[in-house]
Amino acid sequence: MADLMRRLMRSPQGALGLAIVALILLIVACGPWLAPYGPDTMAPRLRYRGPSAEFLLGTDQYGRDILSRLLHGARATVTLACLATGLGTMAGAVIGTTSAFLGGRADEAIMRTIDAIMSIPSLLFALLIVNLLGKSSFSAVMAIGIAFTPGMARVTRSVALAVRKQDYINAAIARGERGVYIVLREMLPNVIAPIVVEMTIRVAFAVMLFATLSFLGLGAQPPASEWGLMVAEARRFMHLSPWMILWPALAVALVAIGFNLLGDGLRDALNPRT
Repeated sequence: MADLMRRLMRSPQGALGLAIVALILLIVACGPWLAPYGPDTMAPRLRYRGPSAEFLLGTDQYGRDILSRLLHGARATVTLACLATGLGTMAGAVIGTTSAFLGGRADEAIMRTIDAIMSIPSLLFALLIVNLLGKSSFSAVMAIGIAFTPGMARVTRSVALAVRKQDYINAAIARGERGVYIVLREMLPNVIAPIVVEMTIRVAFAVMLFATLSFLGLGAQPPASEWGLMVAEARRFMHLSPWMILWPALAVALVAIGFNLLGDGLRDALNPRT
């Protein structure tokens, strides 16, 4: 781990991505305690205020402090995006590794099914799932997790095919080990590096996709302080206060940039050639 951190810090994008993600995780953990006001505290007489000493990022259409809502909303936005990515990663990793282990017609059938699902754009696929499950944060998490599963399955399979040919896999088969044991205990641990890199990068897409679903009214519901929902609510009042839509949009962009940079840094740090 120490060696990985040293290699990660040598990379400019890795060091910057790690710093941004560390800041984001700090806000996720401590945001509610750092917020100067409650996320739903209204002050109708102070609506549409710009940044000031009293309200550092201004106020929204109800006079609520935007900074406080951003700090509270970080926990929902980032945590749910990470949860959705984790669900999609685990499901895709198991499917891809199982497909590589089985090989033959089973592998062909699984991969052609994956290809058919991947032909549907992720956003459209997520919209279909949310419409089936209903409008809620839980539905959005499930939709994003399911939408990410096919891509993770294909990435994992491409790595697991090389692992499948290793001598220790043949030895496990010769010992009579069950297929489930070989997939979970022998193959999965040896394909974890590319999975971690892919998962880190996909968190950025999950944040944007979750924000998009909330923006469309299919994810978090009012009065939640989720960033995509904040953008959706602010668009009607842009002419009165551009700050309302600027700050949550920048927050989503910062998270996406941070996780993308960290993923690039991890890819270089975990590359055996470097």
